[in-house]
Amino acid sequence: MSRRLLCLAMFICVAIMGCATATPDVTGSGSQLQTRQLQTRDYDTLDKAKTMRSVVATLQDLGFTIDSADPTLGTITGTRVYYESDYRNFTMRMTVTVREQEGKRVSVRANARLDDKAIADPRTYQDFFAALDKAMFLTLQKVD
Repeated sequence: MSRRLLCLAMFICVAIMGCATATPDVTGSGSQLQTRQLQTRDYDTLDKAKTMRSVVATLQDLGFTIDSADPTLGTITGTRVYYESDYRNFTMRMTVTVREQEGKRVSVRANARLDDKAIADPRTYQDFFAALDKAMFLTLQKVD
């Protein structure tokens, strides 16, 4: 009887340990923080409206079709289709959020997805922000 009780106790312990879940990373440490840093840039000189116009122009220059733009929320969403072959296409969707900060600062955060998978490749965000930097410079110089 004690052997059965010991087996039952071991089974219950294993079952309870199997139900335990990891706590979510709510502190923003580790890879989540690194990804956010890749996706975000702060700018000193433009207001929100001009920044949003620059973001729209940048996305269009990069081959995206603008799906939606909401000046109140400060969001712009665009899609771009990559043709690999006759049988397989990939769709990249990029959502950019523009927020005003204290002073004359604006924060721009881009979030890209390829089909249903988040893109964590730094090159994607570096390319976007390099193009946005140029568009912001041209906007500041009032070059259309």
